[in-house]
Amino acid sequence: MTADDNGPLYLGFDLSTQQLKAIVVGSNLKTVGQAHVDFDADFGAAYNITKGVHVRPATGEVYAPVALWLESLDLVLARLSDALSPVPLSRVRGVSGSGQQHGSVYWNADAERRLAALDPARPLAQQLDRALAHEWSPNWQDQSTQDECDRFDAELGGREQLAQVTGSGAHHRFTGPQIMRLRRVHPDVYANTSRISLVSSWLASVLLGRIAPLDVGDVCGMNLWDMANQRWSPELLALAAGQDGAEGLRAKLGDPCMDGGESLGTISPYFAARYGFSPGCQILPFTGDNPATILALPLRPLDAIVSLGTSTTFLMNTPAYKPDGAYHFFNHPTTRGHYMFMLCYKNGGLSRERVRDALPKPEPGGTGWETFNQAVVDTPPLDIHGRDDRAKMGLYFDLRETVPNIRAGTWRFTCSAADGSDLREADSAWSKATDARLIVESQALSMRLRSQKLVHSPRDQLPAQPRRIYLVGGGSLNPAIAQTLGSVLGGADGVYKLDVGGSACALGGAYKAVWALERGSGETFDDLLAGRWQEDGAIEKVDVGYREGTYEQYGNVLGAFEEMEQRLLAEEKQ
Repeated sequence: MTADDNGPLYLGFDLSTQQLKAIVVGSNLKTVGQAHVDFDADFGAAYNITKGVHVRPATGEVYAPVALWLESLDLVLARLSDALSPVPLSRVRGVSGSGQQHGSVYWNADAERRLAALDPARPLAQQLDRALAHEWSPNWQDQSTQDECDRFDAELGGREQLAQVTGSGAHHRFTGPQIMRLRRVHPDVYANTSRISLVSSWLASVLLGRIAPLDVGDVCGMNLWDMANQRWSPELLALAAGQDGAEGLRAKLGDPCMDGGESLGTISPYFAARYGFSPGCQILPFTGDNPATILALPLRPLDAIVSLGTSTTFLMNTPAYKPDGAYHFFNHPTTRGHYMFMLCYKNGGLSRERVRDALPKPEPGGTGWETFNQAVVDTPPLDIHGRDDRAKMGLYFDLRETVPNIRAGTWRFTCSAADGSDLREADSAWSKATDARLIVESQALSMRLRSQKLVHSPRDQLPAQPRRIYLVGGGSLNPAIAQTLGSVLGGADGVYKLDVGGSACALGGAYKAVWALERGSGETFDDLLAGRWQEDGAIEKVDVGYREGTYEQYGNVLGAFEEMEQRLLAEEKQ
């Protein structure tokens, strides 16, 4: 940022499980400043938290103290203002951002008055602690709602019917089951709740100085929103709140904001007086962290993001609504008529590391990935060395998986390489080097299986596949993994490593603010971003993607891969 640069700035937040990040960009999308608060490092002793949360193993509850987030908001803005090169917050024209999906915050009847009357001389936590009906926010890692999930899955006739309506089957972390449990376990808290926010709309509310509406994309992570009709489901509201309480719950939730670029109003006077924001600074809708991720780059239909961290996530922007109980559909946070398709896998990096650690020990100073990568590269697709070889496939789950819902374990199968027929469980384990190749193939085959209804030929009569695949997370640095993902998933224009410095969600929020306040008539988010976003330094092509013959080879066994999963699922029910 140069001294004579007086253009508008835009602020994006990301309130995640372990951090609050703030990033500021200009109209050209270039970052001009950033700050963050690490919850454990900055407040761990005060709140007795570990990795941002409290865990109650006996019940499966995972929850966070809301006051921690209030203190963090004051601290992160102070750090932006007090940095060696402080950000001139007076030039911030718009603010948006993201919050960890599925978390919820419960306001009492005094909340609106307290939000509107904040004293800039006093910290937020000292003033808004009494605005809460519940001092805790259930976290997305919570697993205490199995009974409620069973009720949700059954309410409309089965899990698939629930997914058709809400975009997802029931999940422990989803807000509808969480509200239902809160009403059962803490009836006094529920009775004293005037409004319910998601984490994203809670943060927007504090900045706005009044209760902000839920966001068009984030509202879909609740198992309460009827996607086809874009309204609250009366049946599911009645399930969560009790038959006589559906209208009361609807009032607690309010009507979502259906335009991701609509201004909610100007920033609270608290922030103008305390931190120097312009009184005219606009607050835009905040969305969930997963929808915000797809806003961090111009992700067009047929583009996909694969996040390769401890867990694995697959995201696509698509105009096709084809829900299934095994995955998630959300409204796109900026583009009407489009959706965000999401797969979440628990078994990602940790399972790959276990297979890596079973290989021969690396040379001193090595990480073990060198040996793993060599094993992946040296093993041919599906471990087929000759014309008569059978294809090999496996599942490697260190944790009970969600997609599919199969217990922890390792399974190995073989089938005909030509068409996937004659599927059999392997008689014995194969080499550790083969496992290295197959665990990466297995994770990619699952993504391909579940996204196949959403892709079509990108051009030139190519087989149906993604146009581009972007890799993020720690695993994106691994060339062998990138090559294997490209071989299985395709990617007509290649596979790319995306580097946004670990700030994709905050950047997505900041970019959304730019679009909301600078868009031309009818200009879509993707169009604005494509015109201003610079690929140089942000992405790097790491693999060619589609390989003729190899891609089709994996397609030949995709049905067998699905059959393998179905056999194991059937065993679960015995």
